[in-house]
Amino acid sequence: MERGIRYCRVNAFCTLLLVLFAWVPVTKTVITCRSCHLLDKWSGRELLVRMDSGVDFGKVSDKNGDGSVALFNSAGAETGQPDCGATDNCEHAHSVRKRNTDRLRSEKMPSDDKWKSVRSNGKVYNLKRPGSQGSAPGDPHHRVRRSTQRPDSPPGARPPPSFGNSTARTARRVPRSELRWNREERRTATSRQEELKLTSSTFALTGDSAHNQAMVHWSGQNSSVILMLTKLYDFNLGSVTESSLWRSTDYGTTYEKLNEKVGVKTILSYLYVSPNNKRKIMLLTDPEVESSLLISSDEGATYQKYRLNFYILSLLFHPEQEDWILAYGHDQKLYSSVEFGRRWQLVHERVAPNRFYWSKLGLDKEPGLIHLETKALYVTCKLQNCTDANKGKPFPGYIDPNSLVVQDEYVFVQVSTGGRPIYYVSSRRDVFTPMKLPKYTLPKDLHVISTDENRVVAAVQEWNQNDTYNLYVSEAGGIYYTLALENVMSSMGPEGNVMIDLYEVAGIKGMFLANKKLNNEVKTYITYNKGRDWRLLQAPSADLRGNRIHCMLPYCSLHLHLHVSANPYTSGNIASRELAPGIIVASGSIGAELTSSNVSMFITSDAGNTWRQIFDEEYSVLYLDQGGALVAIRHTPLPIRHLRLSFDEGRVWNKYSFTSSPLFVDGVLGEPGEETLIMTIFGHVSHRSEWQLVKIDFRSIFNRRCIESDYVPWDLHDQGERCLMGVKRVYRKLKPIARCVMGKTYSVTTISEPCDCTESDFECDYGFERRADGKCTPAFWFLPSSMSRTCTTEHTFLNSTGYRKVVSNNCTGGVMEQYTARRQLCPSQAPRGLHLVTSEGKLTATLASNVTFLVFLEEGDGSKTSITVDFGDGNAFTYSNVSSIEDGIKHIYKNVGIYRVSATAENSLGSETVLLFLHITCQLESIHLSAPFVAVKNKEVNLTVVLSPSQVGTVTYIWWFGNNSEPVITLEGSVAFTFSREGISVVTVQVSAGNNILQDRKTIAVHEYFRSHLLAFSSNLDDHNPDVAEWRLDVSRVIKNSMVQATGVNSDQLLVTVLPGLPTVAEFFLLPDKQLTEGKPEKTLSELVLSALNQNLVQFTLRPGVQITVYAAHLSAAPLVDTSENHSGSAMLMLLSVVVVGLAVFLIYKFKRKIPGLHIYAAMQDEKEQEMIQSPVSLTDSTPSFSSQRELLTTLEPLDTEQEIMIMVQAESEPAVALLQGDNSKQVLFDEVASALILFRF
Repeated sequence: MERGIRYCRVNAFCTLLLVLFAWVPVTKTVITCRSCHLLDKWSGRELLVRMDSGVDFGKVSDKNGDGSVALFNSAGAETGQPDCGATDNCEHAHSVRKRNTDRLRSEKMPSDDKWKSVRSNGKVYNLKRPGSQGSAPGDPHHRVRRSTQRPDSPPGARPPPSFGNSTARTARRVPRSELRWNREERRTATSRQEELKLTSSTFALTGDSAHNQAMVHWSGQNSSVILMLTKLYDFNLGSVTESSLWRSTDYGTTYEKLNEKVGVKTILSYLYVSPNNKRKIMLLTDPEVESSLLISSDEGATYQKYRLNFYILSLLFHPEQEDWILAYGHDQKLYSSVEFGRRWQLVHERVAPNRFYWSKLGLDKEPGLIHLETKALYVTCKLQNCTDANKGKPFPGYIDPNSLVVQDEYVFVQVSTGGRPIYYVSSRRDVFTPMKLPKYTLPKDLHVISTDENRVVAAVQEWNQNDTYNLYVSEAGGIYYTLALENVMSSMGPEGNVMIDLYEVAGIKGMFLANKKLNNEVKTYITYNKGRDWRLLQAPSADLRGNRIHCMLPYCSLHLHLHVSANPYTSGNIASRELAPGIIVASGSIGAELTSSNVSMFITSDAGNTWRQIFDEEYSVLYLDQGGALVAIRHTPLPIRHLRLSFDEGRVWNKYSFTSSPLFVDGVLGEPGEETLIMTIFGHVSHRSEWQLVKIDFRSIFNRRCIESDYVPWDLHDQGERCLMGVKRVYRKLKPIARCVMGKTYSVTTISEPCDCTESDFECDYGFERRADGKCTPAFWFLPSSMSRTCTTEHTFLNSTGYRKVVSNNCTGGVMEQYTARRQLCPSQAPRGLHLVTSEGKLTATLASNVTFLVFLEEGDGSKTSITVDFGDGNAFTYSNVSSIEDGIKHIYKNVGIYRVSATAENSLGSETVLLFLHITCQLESIHLSAPFVAVKNKEVNLTVVLSPSQVGTVTYIWWFGNNSEPVITLEGSVAFTFSREGISVVTVQVSAGNNILQDRKTIAVHEYFRSHLLAFSSNLDDHNPDVAEWRLDVSRVIKNSMVQATGVNSDQLLVTVLPGLPTVAEFFLLPDKQLTEGKPEKTLSELVLSALNQNLVQFTLRPGVQITVYAAHLSAAPLVDTSENHSGSAMLMLLSVVVVGLAVFLIYKFKRKIPGLHIYAAMQDEKEQEMIQSPVSLTDSTPSFSSQRELLTTLEPLDTEQEIMIMVQAESEPAVALLQGDNSKQVLFDEVASALILFRF
């Protein structure tokens, strides 16, 4: 089981805490320190240090899959904290809490102030990555504030270092302690000669004084090699401008600069190490200069350079294969390499950041399988063959973005339906099932905290909570959850991520500490049985000076700050160690509640039963020699030269000097592996000085190795109760008086003896709540019979007693049989609680796509209950039992519409039916508003929207007319509207179909009356007509200019529009205007325009060599004829038909009779109003672009005519008619189903 700073196991902070306080094998570390710029401008000076270890720190260290040296955010994701200079308000970046939900993974830090958080609020979160088993617990890099003084600051006004909690550090009273410390530093030379000294050596990184970042990798594992990458990060440019690579082969005594080996001009930005083989090193160059990587297989002695065609943001190493790596690029592409980065292959595009995972051995079918989230889908993919044919979709439907979590044997996704999130879980790669929280939990936010030991721990913020969360625990399947602890405190991290005040104690299974808010007071509680029971902490009986402390429960108790440092070089507020069970060091206060003032350091050596005060101010307390000794470094803004050592679990502290000159301490790095008796302190003597690396060798203060007689047995207990988690555990611990080295051969020895089961070994089952007397009773919303829902697929079910055994509890006998659920035969009953949903939880689906229906039956004998599903489209299927449709029922709808889907469950005792109304839609691609270009004032006009495709499902139309602020909303695509004012009116329509909204707009000229005429063109124009709106606009403008030039008509009075479709046809409009035509005979202007057209005077050049002639089109109702010279008979026949039509028109006009299919309109000069009758042509899918869809292109002008008749012919049967010129020398064909206007003169 992985352990760490909280219930989460793979959290970066969990890892950091264990590494930091354990003082054990640590490899890669990143320290950050800040100093000030010149000219009073603060800059960042950071030592980014990465810790690695082969030692198992609560099993966090070997499952991170991280081979990098990286900055991690408080979520445990390796993004680091945003830089805020060296100002005092940046303290929060160095003391952050440890409990978040994101996974631990190695992510590249492009710059210090541009780290990206990989967490998504309100989603299901990941604690760890199924990464390499050799990954170190301290893989992440973190920052330490470099304690420097501003040029304008008075002496002693330095900002505090980043040890511990910044709030508490600010609140402490510095003057007295600093005076005391200064008195100690002002000892005489004689007293200094008598003080205890440690063996140490100092090395300065010469030439790197300007560098403000550093990354360190210490291999350990019988290796003396240390690598350090220092960088100058320019906060103004946002990039690295200088770098140096250093290598030590003697445990840090001396270093060699390797810039010439990697290239003098090469700027390095990041360092990665294979977690499965610490000899393999990978360096990334700054992508602002070049995109490449350098690879070493000999612990950084030699390098080979390889070019990259993408920019790496993060890496994920395989848990077993040392050369297998996944790389996430800046363009959301996922790449893979099976040669440790020498060659890369694209795996998938559009992958969600940090939502890709390696397969887990024993759960996934293939070792090279990848779990990833892409385009809101959860898919699995083969490493070297990620094609559509090889992709799997474990979850049948879309998921919320950035919600996929693959952790241990569980997979979590989130799907929001109706504004509420639904959380799904899959155990051991089985089918997904909704997570069952208590019915009225109604979560606003949910985080998966832990998946250790076949149980899920989740932090849920309910609808009535703001700054607290409730803890829920599940059974082995991760489906059913019960309440473990209410109102656990939370806070926001520097990256905006949520941190829960919950700490898992390393080395003691089932032991946790949590800060709970009770009556507006924050109190610390402890549990020894995974949250089954909680109690307050007993305060120490005496203070540091031996004075008695009067503190009685429950009014007064000990409260602890459960924060861990974001920097592995400094301790946080609390620390424990897997190899030192029972020893916990933490900062806190005594009283009615937790405070940030009067903070002291406390220690327990009996797993929280009794506590002792060890310092009255804050210290960083670190573990040495597997916990056999403790090292304490005081928090102070001044330079120091001493540290303190304890060999008896903090009872006595001895003072040692580690350097002759005081040093501003930025951080500490411990040896990763073996005896962990070598430590390196990073610091500086001034803000302008180089990095000072002080190597301390503690081996000289130990006189021998520990033997068996140096150890004593220790019984784990909770206030005298030895049966914890169902067993009695006896540990072997070092005697307080023993001053020996335990070394690498030391291991925790435990003797376990099972206990009889008692009521305390059981927690309340799902649907049950614990009363004040400790009994579990059903909640008001819960029906115990509903637990027999397994009867829908099986013949037996477990009849709950209201209790379930705590996961990992090993008790036997006792009340086991009384409290354990009993398996019973399923009762015969009618089906009840039938549910019918789609796999995506939606009420819409896309046309021609597979719709998966899921049918659930809460109660009833599933083996004897048939299920009939009617899809509402004439198809229905019956299934003999419920188990046969566990994977869902797939169906494809071929038509758009709303379907009534029903499911009926029936057996011999009854039946039940449930309905679902499903909307089948297709994507709306385009719309076209069909409207006249000119309308008559106070006459109703029909406006129609043509959709493409014509059937898309439920559609809403929103209409705006003119300057009206209120729209007209209809469900039909046609409306009738009357324009009451002359002028230009704009009609806008929006069409809403599903999540898609499209818009079209038309401009309509409104006048008292108008004249129009069709235009035809020489046939060569059709060869150059692409039939697009832009082309028609341009050609209309050219035609208008040609007509104005040929006739002299004022351009403001002429409108020309080219109609959609082929052959090319246009229409021009002339409007009478009293002001412009007063005193002029209308016939003159009319004859002028028509004469120019008939004499072929209107021409234009479309392109060089392409001359186009414009004609006045004459419409004939006769069949199509050929007017060429070789077919004179046909021409005569057409001429005869024209005469017949003319005669018919005359008779119609004479007798004023209306012939069906032919509508007549007479416009006389003495009439002041002209009526335009629209042709009743219906629009269909096949006629989206005819004259009824004409576009208004130019302004209108009047035409004076005399004794003219406008005839509108409705082409009801023939799709094409012949347009004859005046001399009948040519014919032009056009396809116009809408109304055609013909102007005849008498």
